[in-house]
Amino acid sequence: MPREPLKAALATPERKHRYVARLFDTIADDYDFITRLLSYGRDQHWKRRLIALAAIQPGERVLDLACGTGDLAFAAGAAAPYTVGLDFTPRMVHLAQERARNEGGRVKWLVGDMMALPFPSASFDVITTGYGFRNVPVLDEAIREAARVLRPGGRLFSLDFNRPQPALLRATYLAYLTVVGSTVGLALHRDPDTYRYIPESIRRYPGAAAVVDRFRSAGFAEARWIPVLGGLMAIHVARK
Repeated sequence: MPREPLKAALATPERKHRYVARLFDTIADDYDFITRLLSYGRDQHWKRRLIALAAIQPGERVLDLACGTGDLAFAAGAAAPYTVGLDFTPRMVHLAQERARNEGGRVKWLVGDMMALPFPSASFDVITTGYGFRNVPVLDEAIREAARVLRPGGRLFSLDFNRPQPALLRATYLAYLTVVGSTVGLALHRDPDTYRYIPESIRRYPGAAAVVDRFRSAGFAEARWIPVLGGLMAIHVARK
């Protein structure tokens, strides 16, 4: 990856779009390891909690956005016969497909953009995503697209980092992620900015409560967030 300064790489939606595409292509093969490491192994527990909240029914159509290697999509597919996993990074989708060949499952895998979903309006009953909305270049566009492809009464469930409001907690949290991210990025990719992207993206993220307002502005009649890990993480729940 080019060594463009991280802040400059995220300065505009166009730059962020290019940077995130290169970043996730670079880290795809280490993505699951890093996710487990930074969450102290709790990532799978949080995803199981999200799926439990979703209460997916057999006849429902499910879309998992930013599916990565497929954790949420596989879990949703076990309950719903029509599940689609979509990710912007071709390598992530390839890894999910490899898992599917080994583990089975009924998920359809697609490469696609959360800000321009390749589906007709009102196509899905449930949308899930893990660490998806924080990484898009324009958050409001991605939320509007999610609302568009959900059917009336459809539900959305999103797991992501939060940006804590208390200044001291926020500073400590971001410092921890910066130190760990820099160390791991240097060790795995010879570039400390590789995982320093995470705290930098959190700094630019509105935070869980503000994201609730974004959902409501996009046409979700109900929206709330559930604190996870003392509010350092969040699960958003919204209904169209």
